Amino acid sequence: MDRALEKRQVKRAYKFYAPAYDFVFDWIFHPGREQAMRLLDIKRNDHVLEVGIGTGLNLPLYPTHCHITGIDLSEEMLEKAQDKIIELGLNSVTLKVMDATVMDFGDSEFDSAVATYTISAVPDPVGVLREMRRVVKPGGSIVLLNHFRSDRRVVGRLEDLVSPVCTRLGWKSNLPFEPLLKQVGLIPDISTKVNLFNGWRLIKCVNRK
Repeated sequence: MDRALEKRQVKRAYKFYAPAYDFVFDWIFHPGREQAMRLLDIKRNDHVLEVGIGTGLNLPLYPTHCHITGIDLSEEMLEKAQDKIIELGLNSVTLKVMDATVMDFGDSEFDSAVATYTISAVPDPVGVLREMRRVVKPGGSIVLLNHFRSDRRVVGRLEDLVSPVCTRLGWKSNLPFEPLLKQVGLIPDISTKVNLFNGWRLIKCVNRK
């Protein structure tokens, strides 16, 4: 599918999801979010980038002693995140509407970066991961939480079968794990399965540039 078309479809999908996103998705995916935040191992005054921050479901999980920059393609989702910032009284969070494949940040600007349930929702996951590597300092952490194509033959084929429908709904059901990371030069230091039926993979990589 043309990436510009897929980008438009993603924006439409998440504009539609925004009003009910927290209600539908938070309880299902919350355990993985908590584990992802712990893996970041955020130090005092660290600058953390969250790619695909959405409605800000991770915001209550961050320690108060760090600086957070959250980007997302959906203005509607970011409006919900802004409401959370006000409700939680957060002072060190910046939100930006941004295409994660062309981030408006300098090289090595962040101590770490995280993307939860995002990489399979973007039209160009390779481009996003390359940008995450660029903006994170050497030796910094990159944490990913995502569903990837199953290694089991029957399940993997089913994910391939429903992929066209899932893409129109805003995510990829059959994104491959190892080929994706290899293409961008990321090596998992930690890889574990989380959430319901262990259907999602939590990964931590050290940014070796």
